[in-house]
Amino acid sequence: MNPIPLPNLPAGTDARIAGIDGDPAMARKLLSLGLRVGTRIHLLQQRRRGVVVATAGTRVALGAGVADKVLVHLL
Repeated sequence: MNPIPLPNLPAGTDARIAGIDGDPAMARKLLSLGLRVGTRIHLLQQRRRGVVVATAGTRVALGAGVADKVLVHLL
């Protein structure tokens, strides 16, 4: 199955991060937030300007530009 952009998922969906289609600085920022390839996430909220995900007991809000570059596989 091909990975899909995080914002394409409906709220309430579980997924695993398959890749980050961004520059190294963005990847480092996501890493500092606990989001890396292989991380299991739960999409809590879907908004026009971004998403809110939960991972390992932490909630993380991502703007639309960043969220579009996070590629995931459905679980």
